[in-house]
Amino acid sequence: MLSERFTAALKYATQLHQQQVRKGSGVPYIAHLLGAASIALEYGANEDEAIAALLHDAIEDQGGAATRTEIRRRFGENVTAIVDGCTDADTIPKPPWRQRKETYIAHIATASPSVLLVSAADKLYNAQSILKDYRLLGETLWQRFQGGREGTLWYYRALVDAFSNRGSTPLVAELARVVTEIELLTSNKK
Repeated sequence: MLSERFTAALKYATQLHQQQVRKGSGVPYIAHLLGAASIALEYGANEDEAIAALLHDAIEDQGGAATRTEIRRRFGENVTAIVDGCTDADTIPKPPWRQRKETYIAHIATASPSVLLVSAADKLYNAQSILKDYRLLGETLWQRFQGGREGTLWYYRALVDAFSNRGSTPLVAELARVVTEIELLTSNKK
């Protein structure tokens, strides 16, 4: 069961991201954080992993080192380590997009099982959103992403490969299915 720590993390995540929306959609960002946490829980997350799923973008998007310190104070070292493992940049300005993504993919090879679970849950939620939005918007969807169509498709396939190299799990298999569906749906639009 989830304790008051999870409730506190949900409140904190809501406060941190209250002014943030999803790229291009205007959907409150908390929807993504709830979705990632839900997926992580459905695939066996413990409370620390579920809390980290709620906070996985906090350091990257909402304050860098100061936010890391606050997460450590409120939720402990384990949660902080998982969030750090899901963070692709904690500096402003962020490094170039492709460099960040290549570094993130490379780190999957040595990431902890908890980081793999939370990261894969985050990426599955994102891939499901891409698939849904592509069905609604078609090729205009790619304008939302720094990597555009080609970069985004490359990144998600590279993520699937990196996660798969760490071992097959039901979560990684689902991510692979969704990414393959995106690739098939978009392949006749080249």
